[in-house]
Amino acid sequence: MQPTEAEIMHYMHAAEREAEKAGLIGEVPIGAVVVHDGQIIGWGHNLREHTQNGAHHAEMMAIQEACLILHSWRLEDCDLYVTLEPCPMCAGAMINSRVRSCYWGAADPKAGAAGTLVDLLSDTRFNHQVHSVGGVDADKCAQLLQDFFRKIRKERKAAKKAARAAGQNLPHRHHGQNQ
Repeated sequence: MQPTEAEIMHYMHAAEREAEKAGLIGEVPIGAVVVHDGQIIGWGHNLREHTQNGAHHAEMMAIQEACLILHSWRLEDCDLYVTLEPCPMCAGAMINSRVRSCYWGAADPKAGAAGTLVDLLSDTRFNHQVHSVGGVDADKCAQLLQDFFRKIRKERKAAKKAARAAGQNLPHRHHGQNQ
């Protein structure tokens, strides 16, 4: 059964809250939830920096939790909501776990595997296809990312400026002279 527009937005807002959690701990703010029978059974946000594990994307974390809850690797009756278009790894995980549908927010021009660069989710050469709907609350999802990277650039610029200022205030030492 297809979710209503109101349900889609409700679950996307839950994914956005997960993205905000990631941003609060310095991770790129991407969030995901897995829904089964109208209930969220998997939550996830990026944890790559904290775990130093490149596989710890929001979708992967949400899929892992959903599999634990259902005691199955098959998520055939589940929908995944994510704030950024899935990358190839996450699209592959959705295909392999038989996710029914993926609703995603902002397009990813650098790694989007749900239609922007490639469309793995609907590729009939795979043994399963995932129904994909992109652009869900895309402006809000994109804004989360833009605000995060703007903040990072501002912090880096301030740190460089502080480092230059600190370097100028150091006393000069003349080599070869007794002090």
